[in-house]
Amino acid sequence: MELLIVGTLEGQIGAASKIALAQGGHVSIADDLEPAMEILRSGKAIELVMIDVKLDIHKFISSLETERINVLVVACGVANDPELAVRAIKAGAREYIPLPPDPELIGAVLAAATRENHALIYGDKKTEAVLKMAKQVAPSEASILLTGESGTGKEIFSRFIHDNSKRANKKFVAVNCAAIPETLLESELFGYEKGAFTGAVSRRIGKFEEASDGTLLLDEISEMDIKIQSKLLRAIQEKEIDRIGGKAPVKVNTRIIATSNRNLAEAVKNGTFRQDLYYRLNVVNINIPPLRERPEDIIVLSKHFVKKYSELNDLPLKPLSAEAEAKLMNYRWPGNVRELENTVHRAVLLSAGDHIDADAVILDDPDSIISAPKTDEVMSGGEFVGRTVASMERTLIIDTLKHTLGNRSVAANILGISIRTLRNKLKQYEQEGFDLPGSSD
Repeated sequence: MELLIVGTLEGQIGAASKIALAQGGHVSIADDLEPAMEILRSGKAIELVMIDVKLDIHKFISSLETERINVLVVACGVANDPELAVRAIKAGAREYIPLPPDPELIGAVLAAATRENHALIYGDKKTEAVLKMAKQVAPSEASILLTGESGTGKEIFSRFIHDNSKRANKKFVAVNCAAIPETLLESELFGYEKGAFTGAVSRRIGKFEEASDGTLLLDEISEMDIKIQSKLLRAIQEKEIDRIGGKAPVKVNTRIIATSNRNLAEAVKNGTFRQDLYYRLNVVNINIPPLRERPEDIIVLSKHFVKKYSELNDLPLKPLSAEAEAKLMNYRWPGNVRELENTVHRAVLLSAGDHIDADAVILDDPDSIISAPKTDEVMSGGEFVGRTVASMERTLIIDTLKHTLGNRSVAANILGISIRTLRNKLKQYEQEGFDLPGSSD
């Protein structure tokens, strides 16, 4: 565990450092926000930040989000300063640690930081078979391609592979290729030198270097622009990258796991994905079945989410009624585990009485996700006469987005298109003056 301490901690830096070291951690220290950001930009594998509660935590966390640096932040301050503690939590700090620090509390936070959101919960034989294969190939150095529908838990499976690899004690770094604009993805992956472009006020280590000796997850790699694919191929083949504005290549030793919810072989045929890169990534292909094909996972996961969100919302833990379980089991889950988690979270909040009953489990009928026209309408096609294909496509996309309450990821999955394609279409419709449902993802 790499720990970064920011600020004076009311003179308790030495005590906190000793406790962290005793827990097996490695400690870096920065006296203020900008030096802390410099350490994080350097690619040092920081997993937890302990920051003085008197510093501007909101500014610090905003900077982390702007630069897409993922790290757990906890605030530290004297125990008799509750207002600052509340402000720190509201600003985005995950925990508040009173000073002087307690060894057991710091130990618990360090342990939680290593396992947070990485739990792999299952009960189905199909999932067990996937995990068996993943565990078998994890110790190798081979690139792995995880495929499956959106929401099946591909990132959780990729972390499982990392945790069972020879690199388990090194850093796991994830990049969502669809969430980062094309113009920024290159600098995100490969980094840049100071002065490389306007706004490059200091050197920034890219994700490849940050994950060197560890694992780099390239999530939704099918959405990567083909121009960047060539640079990615070189990085994998030659084990070196070029920072933007750099004068010499930088050696890296990074294990690659990639995910896609689209058929990459088809993307190769269509010319949107490089064939040579596909072969490099697809050394081992692990397909994760959709949730509807692993029904024994549904109740196991539901109970896990009930416990998680009951604790998160400080609500009493209630069991699922038999009717609620049947309702969950009989649904097709087009959004897979992500949709199940959202549904159970909502049910926890809406439930009344001693059980979570079926009426708290609010589902959509999967057969009516896109309403089928009446038989005579299909036969005649009269309602479509005079309309262009573009206008029909627009109606379908907007109606589907309304159906998903603005959730673009679920809408893209229903429509069978990539999230990037959907975003581009919606941007076009917005520019044309059409009203769009608000985004909920």
